[in-house]
Amino acid sequence: MKKNTTKKIFVLDTSVLLFDHDAITSFEENNVAIPITVLEELDQFKIGNETKNFEAREVIRFLDKLSGNDGLNRWISLGEKRGNLKVIMNFTKVVKTDAEEIYGNRKNDHRIINTAIALQNEEKNATVILITKDINLRLKAKAIGLLSEDFETGKVKNIKKFTDGLPIIDNIDADIIQTIYQKTRIRENGILGKQKLTNGYYVLNNCTNSVLARYNGETDQIEKVEKKYVFGIKPRNAEQTFGLNALLNDDIKLIALEGVAGTGKTLLALASALEQKNKYEQIILARPIVPLSNREIGFLPGSADDKISPYMQPLWDNLAFIKNQFKANERKSKVLQELEDSGMLTITALAFIRGRSLTNAMFIIDEAQNLTPHEVKTIITRAGEGTKVIFTGDINQIDTPYMDEHSNGLTYLIDRLKGNALFSHIKLEKGERSELANLANQML
Repeated sequence: MKKNTTKKIFVLDTSVLLFDHDAITSFEENNVAIPITVLEELDQFKIGNETKNFEAREVIRFLDKLSGNDGLNRWISLGEKRGNLKVIMNFTKVVKTDAEEIYGNRKNDHRIINTAIALQNEEKNATVILITKDINLRLKAKAIGLLSEDFETGKVKNIKKFTDGLPIIDNIDADIIQTIYQKTRIRENGILGKQKLTNGYYVLNNCTNSVLARYNGETDQIEKVEKKYVFGIKPRNAEQTFGLNALLNDDIKLIALEGVAGTGKTLLALASALEQKNKYEQIILARPIVPLSNREIGFLPGSADDKISPYMQPLWDNLAFIKNQFKANERKSKVLQELEDSGMLTITALAFIRGRSLTNAMFIIDEAQNLTPHEVKTIITRAGEGTKVIFTGDINQIDTPYMDEHSNGLTYLIDRLKGNALFSHIKLEKGERSELANLANQML
């Protein structure tokens, strides 16, 4: 079969570069083009403390370093085993299909489409493909005959393999279950079959009995999982029991608690952190700020704390729930207040963590499905000695426009690290908030 040698030119939209500043170098030996309109948009995003502002600055620095003393309006090599890069100026000549004429002018998306179309007309021997995280822009491009694709780097194709329900292994010999109960651990010896995964959690079952277990890949043993109470919170189902086991295990440094709203992800993480307060110098709860109705945080009045307060309220609600387990004069209630007053327990916006090195800390990141793969990597690299990092979220509830269940940071984390001795993924399925919340999750 003859190999296809047609050259490809990938035209990058602003959304791709704000998603991952390394996107420019992700297209192997193919050429990459950036419309001048994209540079104008990056200029608008370069100031600020949000991740998109950081990404914009990194792209601008990379392009400045790449250009050196030369211009970017000609093809410049991106390095060994990579293609070339060029910034494409707005074409003044009329293109056969004009996006601004079809969709309306004075919109950057339409200028970007026109730039790609004009580039295709100029590069007759190449296939020009517009790469964008903006679904609507892809649809507009395709509607007028321009090839357009999503940015695939970091995208997980098959998420079913790790989002299936509670792993139940049936027809386990009664003697095996009895031995696990008596000795608390047993050699694996093929019991788990193809489902064997380091730090994987299982329900081993037969007709008369069952046991909750974890597979320890370091010792090749199946270990019994005990139900434990943490800071007034008790697990209400097998998944929550598994989650607490991982949260309390010093050998597991990185955890992904995934599940729909009301399954207890954040509550379990916070309660386990409080239970282990003497092991850590700081407990930090953070979440990304995702404005609703395009209302950015800067438009809210008051100090920085006042501005982030509405976004952090779900975390405060979980803390209040734990507080309500104790009377005001009980010791644990006083301990909670002391942790807050001393600053050992901190609830903050994730943007404020950038640049910090977190040593001997319990770091809980809520709503992690709204993070990009690059953001997740950045957060984990902040972890110093003695730090444990917990990501919680629901991969089916994305609140940002340029990600989905396949491309968000939580999915990426689970896919890349499953089976690692330092990592464990627990999927929580059963809602425990209320019957009404369960009804909404199941039927609406």
